[in-house]
Amino acid sequence: MPGLDLKRFAEPDERVEFELGHTDLVTIGPLTVGREVEEPGWRWSTHVRPIAGTERCEYHHVGFQVSGRLMVETRDGEVGEIRPGDLYDTAPGHDSWVVGDEPSVRIVFQGIRDWAKPPDPGERVLTTVLFTDIVGSTTAAEQHGDHAWRQLLEAHQEDVRGLLEAHRGREVKMTGDGFLAMFESPGRAIACALRIARAAHLLGIETRAGVHTGEVELAGPDLRGVAVHLAARVMEDAAAGQVLVSATTRELASGGDFEFIEMGRRDFKGVSGPREVYEARSRPGSSAS
Repeated sequence: MPGLDLKRFAEPDERVEFELGHTDLVTIGPLTVGREVEEPGWRWSTHVRPIAGTERCEYHHVGFQVSGRLMVETRDGEVGEIRPGDLYDTAPGHDSWVVGDEPSVRIVFQGIRDWAKPPDPGERVLTTVLFTDIVGSTTAAEQHGDHAWRQLLEAHQEDVRGLLEAHRGREVKMTGDGFLAMFESPGRAIACALRIARAAHLLGIETRAGVHTGEVELAGPDLRGVAVHLAARVMEDAAAGQVLVSATTRELASGGDFEFIEMGRRDFKGVSGPREVYEARSRPGSSAS
């Protein structure tokens, strides 16, 4: 029917099977949604880790628990239980397992398209890489105190993840207090970085960001390659509140919602030859401002 698209998990576009479980995937509109079922005795670190090739699950999941119970252990060792009727948001770096004798059934809205699938070995893709970091985080943590700083970090991380989703970025992993993310569009990466900086400023903290477009190698949920290294080096050169981009990214994003201030040629450790770097700013009156 024009204007209405209907799909059912009973007739999935794809079924992903793994030991003691499976996921039925349907793509509707711009979203890929999964109905995930794990049997009693299932544990990610036992039954999916050999597929993913990472120590912990590095996908960011948002979902709804339909039935059964699931325990989640965060990277920091904190453990929480997801129960029927719970909406949940699970950060990368977790383990999870089924509790009790009832299968866990959940609907997953984010972080499911490539979950529990083996990465294509050596697959290389052209993407735009974004690194962010909090400037002066150690000093800020001392000034705020542990409890207040933890709350501030949680608010910042929530802002970043919301902006990544709004700009169609994919969180790859956290890097200390910052993020590594990838985008199909250089313009979306720059707009996201600028809005992250503004959101952080409203919280009373400052971020810096580096953006580069190039070919990367997919290593499970992680990224490898010179393009990743260069984006990290560009970010390290940025001052508080700045979004620095490479010449490649600037060329691809020119003529849009941004203006670029030439910052000169920089030598970066581990990168051959000097590279042109630009500061990206929102053009007044643009959709990115």
